[in-house]
Amino acid sequence: MRGRTEKGSVGRQLRHLDRLVVADLELLARAPQVLDDFVGILRRAGVLAAVVAAACIPVLAAAQESKSSALAKELTQTLEAAKLDGIGAADPSSPGTFVAALYIPGTQLLVVSASYAQPSLLVDKINTKDFRGIYMDLHSASVPGSKVFVQDQRCDGLIFRAGGDDVADAWDEGDKSTTFDGEWKKAKITEEEYTKTYTSADERYAKMLSLLLAQAKKGKAGS
Repeated sequence: MRGRTEKGSVGRQLRHLDRLVVADLELLARAPQVLDDFVGILRRAGVLAAVVAAACIPVLAAAQESKSSALAKELTQTLEAAKLDGIGAADPSSPGTFVAALYIPGTQLLVVSASYAQPSLLVDKINTKDFRGIYMDLHSASVPGSKVFVQDQRCDGLIFRAGGDDVADAWDEGDKSTTFDGEWKKAKITEEEYTKTYTSADERYAKMLSLLLAQAKKGKAGS
């Protein structure tokens, strides 16, 4: 009796082992297909990620590209060549509005734009190349609410976000001051608002620089 029980138990164990072996063989047979399916999923995911990344890169680049950078560098080079530390010009698109810059070599390009109640006085100063005088007048005696003041650190145009320990560029207009340090949360605004402010400021700054550069080149040609 005992011998028959042991044989029955062994038989059941062998049948269970057979089923395990068959299952393992079936899994091994399917393994290449499972692996191929998994690789296919990874490849599709990789392609999707690449497509998303490619779509995002131009948007990010457009948000951070400075239109004023090349103009700032060209202006400072022109001022150095003419041995000038300042420049001023009238804005033909806005009668009575002037723009002036004070250049601190290798450190800062300080630019101010504003309306002036007695424009003929500043026109005279442009003709006599009293550019520092124009700069000071626009700072101290401009039409209230019309002044824009730009602090261009490193003289390389407005930069979207200051890097490392660099001092951030700043844009002051009226009673509002914006520092382009990338800290929009600290300023309690959204990233979209920060980007919109930067884009507008950079475009307007590029226009100011264009006026100053044209005046600097005009003075150089007439010297």
